[in-house]
Amino acid sequence: MKKLLGAFALAAFGAAAGVGITHYVSQDRYDQLEVKLDKVMERNRVVQTRFTTPTPLKTSTGATVVEVPNFIQASAEATPAVVHIKSYFESSKSDDPFGGLFGGGYGRGQAAGSGVIISQDGFIATNNHVIERADKIEVVLEDKRSFEAQLIGTDPTTDLALLKIEEEALPFLPMGNSNEAVVGEWVLAVGNPFNLTSTVTAGIVSAKGRSLNLLDDEFAIESFIQTDAAVNPGNSGGALINTKGQLVGINTAIASETGSYAGYSFAVPVNIVRKVMEDLREFGEVQRGIIGVQINNINAQFAERYDLTTLNGAYVNGTIPGGAAREAGIERGDVIVRVDETPINTSSELQEVIGTYRPGDKVVIGLLRDGQAMNLDVILRNREGKTTLGARRGEEKEDEPRMAEKEELGAELAPISYKDQFEYGIDSGVKIKTLTRGKLKDAGLEDGFIITRINKEFVEKPDDVVDLMGESDGSVLIEGITVEGKKKFFAFEN
Repeated sequence: MKKLLGAFALAAFGAAAGVGITHYVSQDRYDQLEVKLDKVMERNRVVQTRFTTPTPLKTSTGATVVEVPNFIQASAEATPAVVHIKSYFESSKSDDPFGGLFGGGYGRGQAAGSGVIISQDGFIATNNHVIERADKIEVVLEDKRSFEAQLIGTDPTTDLALLKIEEEALPFLPMGNSNEAVVGEWVLAVGNPFNLTSTVTAGIVSAKGRSLNLLDDEFAIESFIQTDAAVNPGNSGGALINTKGQLVGINTAIASETGSYAGYSFAVPVNIVRKVMEDLREFGEVQRGIIGVQINNINAQFAERYDLTTLNGAYVNGTIPGGAAREAGIERGDVIVRVDETPINTSSELQEVIGTYRPGDKVVIGLLRDGQAMNLDVILRNREGKTTLGARRGEEKEDEPRMAEKEELGAELAPISYKDQFEYGIDSGVKIKTLTRGKLKDAGLEDGFIITRINKEFVEKPDDVVDLMGESDGSVLIEGITVEGKKKFFAFEN
């Protein structure tokens, strides 16, 4: 507080001293100063620019003058389209991996965050962690109108969520192209930090393709835009825009030891946002295309160790059985350097680009194998290894196990992941996520066990377990793999 008061006092003293001096300036000298001041102000008006790209100018003396960035127009267009989100939920103590970007408490809790209107009919993009666990979501517009929002869908792998309010003719932000954002470019962060609504801060793109290991999901996509625009608690889900007023990212996290802004913030690129929002709106869930590779970044030591001819790209450490990469002929030791026309420099960039495609899409993968360039056509698959899309919103999903039979088994089942396939060397199976009282627990199976066959029949999805168990009127033989990777058999009477 003393430092603040001292600075203010010094500034006030300087201003008073300047005023006092004018009493001793002659009228002629005053007129000369006034003319010079008018010239300076006119020059400032000339060098001001409406948008950001600095353009070198030359004065009459040959000196270089750089235009001053002006964020007024972009701010005016963005603030009406950024909303204040209040989430209400039954709270409990938990760790927040996002640096405290939204608040909470104990008992009946409330989280505060931001959102971006992306269509005039009321669709709103925000972060998943802003509305996670919420049983009521309130959206407050810049003009103070309040609406209860419907949750359309979430995607924890990108920390994004889609909301909907019932209103028409709303201001919204057009989406730009995050691939065109460049390091050093001016950007603005718009949100509601500390419940201070419609706050705008400015900075530059500090880096792209940042991976922070924030999202706890095997298929998490982390390729953040890093900026030094000030972002604080309450900014989560708000807009990162360029100086044309276009959305280039959704502000998501900060690097901080205190929970408040400490110099760097991170945003989900808008190209991922666009794809996720379209999927959630059309299907209610994300349709994620997957290559099926284990990848590593490349540095000088890594390149020397594996005798690589490049430091750019994503090194393929392995391919998944039955996955798109293996089917297309990608091998361990290949370096992926391009997807279609987009160059790939890091593994996070590969995740970002592939994250904009759906299962069944064909992409051309440019790679280096033993230093030789080659192209391979790859048809992307989903988590279950299929090239088909899921059921559209409102359509019945075929793969949902029948509830009564599932409850009788007493287990939450899920298809195995690509990681499981890679680690255990299996093509298919169903993992037991959690066990409750039921047939499988009574038979001795445990959480994490992977069922590969029932009565010698292979299983690929939860429905297979339900069907095969239901078809057996006598003895049941379950084969599978324990969490330690050992094969194990269970035999019991059904």
